[in-house]
Amino acid sequence: MPERTAYAPGTPSWVDIGTDLDGAIPFSTGLFGWAAESAGEEAGGYGIFMKDGKSIAGYGPQQNPGPPVWSSSVTVADLEAAAAAVTAAGGTVLVPPMDVMTAGRMAVCIDPQGGFFSLWEARDHIGSEIVNEPGAFCWSEIQSRDIEGSKAFYGTVFGWEAVTHEIGPPMGSYTEFSLGGETIAGGMPMPPMVPAEVPTYWLVYFAVEDCEESVARATELGATVLVPPMDVQAGRFSVLMDPQGGTFAIIRLAP
Repeated sequence: MPERTAYAPGTPSWVDIGTDLDGAIPFSTGLFGWAAESAGEEAGGYGIFMKDGKSIAGYGPQQNPGPPVWSSSVTVADLEAAAAAVTAAGGTVLVPPMDVMTAGRMAVCIDPQGGFFSLWEARDHIGSEIVNEPGAFCWSEIQSRDIEGSKAFYGTVFGWEAVTHEIGPPMGSYTEFSLGGETIAGGMPMPPMVPAEVPTYWLVYFAVEDCEESVARATELGATVLVPPMDVQAGRFSVLMDPQGGTFAIIRLAP
């Protein structure tokens, strides 16, 4: 269902970006029709993108050098235990478990292949309250420099089961991660056209009504098209880079 009130442990549940807010907020609200709501002065500039009064994604000031990056968070039942599992599987906990006011508790991690992700133990904030409909988060997909290593790591930490399909050029193969019989994320080898300096990363997808119309609107707002609209089994998608340098995907989901 599009509206969510909870996420099972091990499920990607939230996405956010650290970026130049003066440019990124008008871009995102202009493209998706979101409203932007500050989380308050005590949140250090963090805010929430809203759709129909429901939380969709987060934004905040950029903390690290380099281009802005959309980050994916995975819900866990026990933050300390999940952080320990990350370390035991060869990952690194960059920001140790911490409270985020009354919203929940989080830790920022990096997998052995170089991909950043976060752990989220929910309290008041469960994550995205609407998913899988136009204007909402719908998918996270790891683009990995070592897809077999990524499959092993996330399987160990979260119990994800990986099924890989050979789909031919240009992508070669695609992996679906599932948890409890539900497909919850994807993964693929880093495409050969991606510059060598780009590390493993999680690509975030947002659903749209019409892929071509959304690409046209994004370019009007200053975005660059990295992958033009193309059909895949899940729908018709495109990969874009916003004017601040953040990469994300949009998709018109197949019925």
